[in-house]
Amino acid sequence: MFKVLEIDNKILQLIQLALQEDLNEAGDRTSNFLIDTPKTGTALIIAKQNGIIAGLPVAEHVFKLVDQKISCKRLVEEGAAVEHADSILSISGSIRGMLTAERTALNFLQRLSGIATLTSKFVEQVQGTNAKILDTRKTTPGLRALEKYAVRVGGGENHRRGLFDMVLIKENHIAVVGGIHKAVRKVREEMAARNLNLKIEVETRNLDELNEALELAVDRIMLDNMNISQIKKAVQLVRGRLQLEVSGGVTLENVREIAETGVDFISIGALTHSAPALDLSLLLE
Repeated sequence: MFKVLEIDNKILQLIQLALQEDLNEAGDRTSNFLIDTPKTGTALIIAKQNGIIAGLPVAEHVFKLVDQKISCKRLVEEGAAVEHADSILSISGSIRGMLTAERTALNFLQRLSGIATLTSKFVEQVQGTNAKILDTRKTTPGLRALEKYAVRVGGGENHRRGLFDMVLIKENHIAVVGGIHKAVRKVREEMAARNLNLKIEVETRNLDELNEALELAVDRIMLDNMNISQIKKAVQLVRGRLQLEVSGGVTLENVREIAETGVDFISIGALTHSAPALDLSLLLE
């Protein structure tokens, strides 16, 4: 089960930046011209399609930053499955403030809910297997923490937060250094010199590279863009000695077949780079 998002200073800065790009120095011209300041009311955020809700804490903070007197009441829990026409969040207070905050709140909520929804579809496809669905670093610049949180809400798991918390030796690293053996040896030497103990993963493109990486007792091997036949052979060769991750060309149509080969992880960039936003709207009551 995912841990519900806590709004820290970094996320607060993201929200402030998003509001700033919408309001600039002048604010909401339309609402300011048309709506008297004291006018209050209630609005609902409504689902216009089925999906998984993620990002309620962010949306609530958007409204609060615009007007501290605005109150929000959750009508569903974070991570809830909703259907078309379901009410998600009730907002009460200044109508001008609500309309000023509307688009920024919805942008966050729709984006994160879309990622959670797509992730949940992949997770559902692999149920009953040992495979876990992972995200990648293919995230929107600046929004990685939020997008990776949305993956967790959808039932997936995070691969690595960035380039700093794991060693992933990829094709270009191997080409520059001159081979998998040299790359792994150099990483271990550098980590020993710095008294670091990070997990090491090696990307392989074929079974020859897989066998080479197997000799090095790394933590995980990535099978990059291999077909089902190659993946099955890789699982037989590894025999559970280390973790296997499949990456590249994974879709909702083939993820089940991949999971049934016996791999440990399936990483999918589309979870964050191609998830369609969940359609939501705010309506004044």
